[in-house]
Amino acid sequence: MKNRTKRLIAIKNVITTNKVGSQEELLTLLKTEGFELGQATLSRDLKFLKVAKVADPDKGYIYVVPEGVNAETVAAGNPKVNYLADGFESLNFSGNLAVIKTLPGYASSIAVVIDSAKPMEIIGSIAGDDTILLVMREEVSRNDLISALILIMPKLEEKLE
Repeated sequence: MKNRTKRLIAIKNVITTNKVGSQEELLTLLKTEGFELGQATLSRDLKFLKVAKVADPDKGYIYVVPEGVNAETVAAGNPKVNYLADGFESLNFSGNLAVIKTLPGYASSIAVVIDSAKPMEIIGSIAGDDTILLVMREEVSRNDLISALILIMPKLEEKLE
């Protein structure tokens, strides 16, 4: 999971900092970042990240990352998002439900950040004072949800290991 998360973050960074027009070009740029992966894996990652192609006057079509979680938040970590991660205490699962325990007063703020990123892995959330209930889509694995949360709040990675 850790390698996948780092790879997803690298893909977002490369796409948002370069005008990338093809998977071959993206694979080359990722290789310079130290990531060795095949075209099939890249295709799955692009689908997972909901990357799209848009018209560009210089290159024809380029990849773009959807709005919500941007590369600045993912790579450097938005201070507000990372501050909220400091309130994170634990994550537990039951079926397609995930429960996040937070310090008192943090749950609603963390839930707002998660909801505003609109991760496809989560159908919805309910937040109290120190607890967030996440309802995951049926086909989503625990690792998929963890990766999505780390993409939203990178500082969570150290707390989830």
